[in-house]
Amino acid sequence: MGTLHYGSPSAAFAIDDRTLAHIELVIMAKLRRRENLSFALVDEKTSVRQSMWISPVTQLRFEYDGPMPEINRLWLHELVDTANSSGGLRIVPEPELPSH
Repeated sequence: MGTLHYGSPSAAFAIDDRTLAHIELVIMAKLRRRENLSFALVDEKTSVRQSMWISPVTQLRFEYDGPMPEINRLWLHELVDTANSSGGLRIVPEPELPSH
């Protein structure tokens, strides 16, 4: 289980390493283009929804328990689509890769 550290002082959000790696790539791509975005997280146990505003001046740190997982390009594209929508970045289910 990884952790997204947001803000200063930081708030910590526990996110699965695989999911966090994909979220990091989306957020960093937006920030490299100096674009702001909102990011909504829903706690699956409590259904509590939290939303945060991320801009190039936001302090973020991504912490992982394991090595960088393999990236699912289909999922990455779906996450980018949510980040570019009016609803902002949100975690959507990972699609299965087509079998070859």
